[in-house]
Amino acid sequence: ASYTVTVAEVEAALLALRDTFVAAGVAPEQIILDPGLGFAKDAAHNWELLRATDRFVALGHPVLIGTSRKRFLGELLADASLPSKPVERDAATAATSALAAAAGAWAVRVHDVAATRDAVRVAKAWKGEAAK
Repeated sequence: ASYTVTVAEVEAALLALRDTFVAAGVAPEQIILDPGLGFAKDAAHNWELLRATDRFVALGHPVLIGTSRKRFLGELLADASLPSKPVERDAATAATSALAAAAGAWAVRVHDVAATRDAVRVAKAWKGEAAK
């Protein structure tokens, strides 16, 4: 994908899809927004979208964030210009998931559930929220 203003363009696309679904009879409270990290986006796009999680949350729908083992994490953790292997990205996934949760994400999609659950609990405690 090619974006001029990544966050604004993804937000506009999500709102257009939401409106299409509502017009087709889907109740707004049944809609979950997912900015689609990793899908036709480069690393810079993904980082911009992650930093804007709170903006997507402000749209009034639950937000799903899926960073688990994504290529952009592998590029960040690269050694000798070789991306890390997917399984080596679990700590980074837990970090991005905790940050997304702290920004108000409703759910995160992950492979390593236990580590991410702990990271999200820490993020919630950091914010003074009850950990579940």
